[in-house]
Amino acid sequence: MEQALRALRRGAARVVLGAGGHGPTRDICPPWGCRPLGAGPGPSPGAQLPAAASQGAAEAGGDARGSPRTRVGPEPRSRRGAEGCERGPRGAAGAGQEGWRWPGGEVPKARRRLEGLPVERTRGSEILFGIAPCAMALSQSRRDLFRLFLKEGAGARRLVSSEFILQATARGVPVHRVRRRELDALCRGRVHQGVCLEASPLRFKSLEEAEEPDLGGEEGLNRQLVWLVLEQIQDPMNLGALLRSAYFLGVDRVVTSQRDSCPLTPTVSKASSGAMEVFDVYSTDDLRSFLKAKAAEGWEVVGTVSKPEEVENVPVISCLEFRWNKPIIIVIGNEGDGLSLETQLLCHRMLAIPPGRALHPGIESLNVSVATGILLHSICSQKLRQ
Repeated sequence: MEQALRALRRGAARVVLGAGGHGPTRDICPPWGCRPLGAGPGPSPGAQLPAAASQGAAEAGGDARGSPRTRVGPEPRSRRGAEGCERGPRGAAGAGQEGWRWPGGEVPKARRRLEGLPVERTRGSEILFGIAPCAMALSQSRRDLFRLFLKEGAGARRLVSSEFILQATARGVPVHRVRRRELDALCRGRVHQGVCLEASPLRFKSLEEAEEPDLGGEEGLNRQLVWLVLEQIQDPMNLGALLRSAYFLGVDRVVTSQRDSCPLTPTVSKASSGAMEVFDVYSTDDLRSFLKAKAAEGWEVVGTVSKPEEVENVPVISCLEFRWNKPIIIVIGNEGDGLSLETQLLCHRMLAIPPGRALHPGIESLNVSVATGILLHSICSQKLRQ
């Protein structure tokens, strides 16, 4: 046991902020997580983290919005007891904070020192992870940047590491070399590629503050603008893939519905390969009024459907037959139910992707991000030919 404690003590890396070692000292916690300084002993390795963490906190590696300090670390993978421990009763909420007790009820001092290591994050910050998101965030001025964490002993990625150091130095961002397990803890076990960046969150932009395109006169109505509207996309991996495709294929603007939609999290940025860091994303709290207003201005509103036979009162055509010569809005529905009936009725036409074979029942649709990529390529390629 003492040998294990000494090994864990060696693995807990201290990071000093500020140039020349000035500023407050902050610690990277051991792999199972930390508690704020003075909060008493944290959970043992077999204990589950509190269940009250929000979805955004889970993707950001822990949310610090309500407190300047937060716990960082992946969920434990086992509830087996440590040597010399007894299993205690679980709490009513199942959080497991009291799930273990030491013989005699006394936690050894060495154990308390390890589990009480503080980890402090700037209030409201989140942890970006991965080479592309961190590089794009450093190259832009859209976020406040606090700390850059690089894996020590980068090896084959030494050149990439040097580029990050140059970018961070130019932005005045402190750089810290840490072990891989500290990076794993910061991003809760996601694929970080040896890079994490503490930064302020990105927010959706309001349509009220967006610059409206000039569509005055006949020439304006003939401009081939493409806007992508997302209704209740909830999966961060799908949202990231959608943003990546929209950016690559030349979509002019992306608008999401506020209700029941995924926020702009670090996971979205990673799935977008950094496109989220350079591409503005707008939101509206009244999607139907927005679509009605755009239709009144002369835009064509086009919906999407995976099963044409289920659509009534709106013409459905293949995306291969679709032609357009004025500003267009493409509306994509969510992963499970597609477009709501109310939104379908606001569309001038519905687009479908024809399959390449007779489909087996139950395998009759594409992933929403894949389908959107196909539709956008078909539509935006016409824009490029003009």
